[in-house]
Amino acid sequence: MHKKQSDLTRDKLLQSAFCEIHRQGFQAASIANILQDTGLTRGALYHHFPTKQALGLAVIDEVIKARLEGLIFKPLRESERPVEMLLEILATIDKKVPADFVVLGCPLNNLMQEMSPLNELFQARLGGVLGVWQKTLEGALKRGQKQGEIRAEVDYKAAALFVVSAWEGCIGVAKNMRSPKAFSICMKQLHGYVQGLMSPKAKK
Repeated sequence: MHKKQSDLTRDKLLQSAFCEIHRQGFQAASIANILQDTGLTRGALYHHFPTKQALGLAVIDEVIKARLEGLIFKPLRESERPVEMLLEILATIDKKVPADFVVLGCPLNNLMQEMSPLNELFQARLGGVLGVWQKTLEGALKRGQKQGEIRAEVDYKAAALFVVSAWEGCIGVAKNMRSPKAFSICMKQLHGYVQGLMSPKAKK
């Protein structure tokens, strides 16, 4: 089914805004740069997003959350072997993450650091995405525990919180160091942590 022109315009604005915010941060992001990049008018922008804040919140919901949904959330929810899927996702991100992504940092984490102390709407929206991530991991680890892949004594809720925190921390440290190598080292340690949650039977 083909998208309407207005939907295509909206998508174009969102993708450009995402890139601008990722490079500059939300507060420094330039509406003029977004319009120049898309070739659209200010009227077209404000038709879809009446304020810069509305645009930023839509980027969180429709770009950042959607990308995490496709890359992490959906595969973990749908996999019959969720722990193996988690390990596969970690290994894939370690190998395939672009160097410029490491230098610029995680879009979600960047916005959490910048905007959560300043704006309650951003804090709530970003916290919602983080909450979905944590709950998705909890569900994956809980299913893994029922399947005998994860040791029975593991607190899957605490483990899920740690994995999300370490994952974001890996990107944050690598960003500060401007080091894809540091990111890779950290992600391998996280991969090892998840393997350490597994039962001896599952490791065979």
